[in-house]
Amino acid sequence: MGRTGLAVLGALVAFPIAAQYPGQVSKNDKETPELRSIAVLEWTGDEGKPTASRLVPVAVLDGGELQDGGIYLARPEPMALFPEVEYELEQNGQPMGLYDIGNAGQQLGSWVGFGAWKPMPSAKPRPSAQDLAKTHFDDDNAQSEVPVLHRKHHADDAPSSGSSGSGSGGDTTAPAAPSDPDRPVLHKKTTSDSTDGSGSGAGAAGTPGSTGSAPASDNNGPVLHKKDDSSSAGSSSSGASSGDPDRPVLKKSKKSEPADVGDVESVAGDTDPDRPKLKRGKASGDAIEVAPSLAGLPADAQQMVAVSDAKHHAVHPWSYAWSNPDDEAKMKSALEDMARDALGLNPPPAKPAAKRTTTRKTTKLPPPPPVPAPLEDEQYRAFELAYGSGATLVLSAHTGGTAAQQKFVTLIAQPDLYGNMLVLKKSVTDGAHLDEKPRMRLVDAVDALADNRGELLFELRGATQRQFGLYRVLRGQAEQLFVTGPGQFGTEGSQ
Repeated sequence: MGRTGLAVLGALVAFPIAAQYPGQVSKNDKETPELRSIAVLEWTGDEGKPTASRLVPVAVLDGGELQDGGIYLARPEPMALFPEVEYELEQNGQPMGLYDIGNAGQQLGSWVGFGAWKPMPSAKPRPSAQDLAKTHFDDDNAQSEVPVLHRKHHADDAPSSGSSGSGSGGDTTAPAAPSDPDRPVLHKKTTSDSTDGSGSGAGAAGTPGSTGSAPASDNNGPVLHKKDDSSSAGSSSSGASSGDPDRPVLKKSKKSEPADVGDVESVAGDTDPDRPKLKRGKASGDAIEVAPSLAGLPADAQQMVAVSDAKHHAVHPWSYAWSNPDDEAKMKSALEDMARDALGLNPPPAKPAAKRTTTRKTTKLPPPPPVPAPLEDEQYRAFELAYGSGATLVLSAHTGGTAAQQKFVTLIAQPDLYGNMLVLKKSVTDGAHLDEKPRMRLVDAVDALADNRGELLFELRGATQRQFGLYRVLRGQAEQLFVTGPGQFGTEGSQ
């Protein structure tokens, strides 16, 4: 499979230039994969049948260390984008298809790959017990792989000495077993075979020259005849036809040989068929047929995690299963309220009214709470990044208005033992300072280190550039594990 090509290529090229990448270690652990590439597939159109697509390499795990997938072993394209490298597309940890790299190019200042989205191969159905029983035989008729030749029995054959019967007087021949009707049968040539088929020859049936009149046991079987010299004496010009109307006839081509384009006087008589020839026109031999490439950052582009690994790993879904649906609604509402505070959408708290002394007691109902301000393009996910761990919540949203007036927020949080929301990371920025504080856009969770623990993959998108970052949530903290590019542009605006 194409994913194995990534590991083979890495084994061949890693040793001579190992000093170029000091992150490699000499740990010899069978559970540690040799190479594991993490990438992001971006496409427009329908899922599985995109109108345009591209694959952006993020990181390559080599020897337990993460390397930048966009420059790792580049010759000139990075190894993660070598032709025929195959990626498995994942959504929430579930396989969604395969993506085979066809070629690579540079877009937006980084290497990207172009290829074809293919469906996951369906598992072969296991044979049923009835089918397995057909392959076994009784002890008296054991299955054998040695071919056995049997002699064909004809109706005019004499009975064999071993045939059943008394062996004296009477017909003791047992009825012959029915033969295969499609099996070719060889018959002895008779005089009637040498005639022209009209029945008027000297060897026709019923004439004195006949050498045999017994019909063939199988009229539909092919018959081998001796070649007639008279049929080959004629030529196509004489009009003589052969005995077999379907017999192919070889004729000499009358077409003249095409002129040798690009000949020179020194090799005018060269007849080498492999000799290269110079011709005018556009070259078509080096063209690679791939899906239309995706250019720019269209608004309707979708993203999905892609993983290429030489080893097979079990499917690990990342969604958190809430034991009580009310808890999920409560946690989401609390996180949305924190996002509105960060975006400045919640109104300031009202000042308490001054106390008035009156002799008359009146009861006033508190005013209804204001309607929460809407969050534009809200994305909310609840992850279980490790087996048996708690919920990790991620919420991203922004305000309305023009691009320069929009404010963006991304929160990574976890509920504590008392049901309160604990924010692990908060990123706030606006449209006018995206190159200084990039916007964090969640792609998905992915097992980047092949240790059955998920990392959060974010796109750090600025106004003119972008990067991808991996974040590990552990012990109540969300730390940046890896970021692409020569250096992270601007700041994250995290608190």
